[in-house]
Amino acid sequence: MTAAGSSEGAASRQRWVAMGVCGCGKSTVGGALAGALGVPFVEGDAFHPAANVAKMSAGRALDDADRAGWLDALAGQIGAARAQGTGLVLSCSALKRRYRDLLRQADPGLRFVHLHGPRELIAARLAGRAGHYMPPALLDSQLRDLEALEPGEAGIVVDIALPAGTLVERIIAAAGRP
Repeated sequence: MTAAGSSEGAASRQRWVAMGVCGCGKSTVGGALAGALGVPFVEGDAFHPAANVAKMSAGRALDDADRAGWLDALAGQIGAARAQGTGLVLSCSALKRRYRDLLRQADPGLRFVHLHGPRELIAARLAGRAGHYMPPALLDSQLRDLEALEPGEAGIVVDIALPAGTLVERIIAAAGRP
């Protein structure tokens, strides 16, 4: 087996969270990663209750209390995949360390892909996005809340200026590293 094949095999048994601010490409990269690994992709936005969607649609940022039930539901998805011994890729902003810690309670081996890029690029993507409830006006509040991955948090930071395919290759290559 090649080193790349070995890394890909390890990655397909892991649970991943594609994280970052709105418009960074969590759904695009997360879906592509799940496809490359042959594992399910869970769109975290689909788990927001109607009250959260209404609040964001009105241009108001969510607070910790708003996110609590949503994060619990996502942790349930991660925990179910872990219990079944299957891989999973889930999209979730996971902006704060304590949110990531909550998700990790469902799977201590959970890995994060922090999709990172300059505000200008993300704002341009948001401006060109149609049909999503998250208005571009909330980008700055998410950037303020964002806490970067810390030492000891399993994950990788990738540059969203690169094509999604290149990002997926880098994530899979990093999967074999501790």
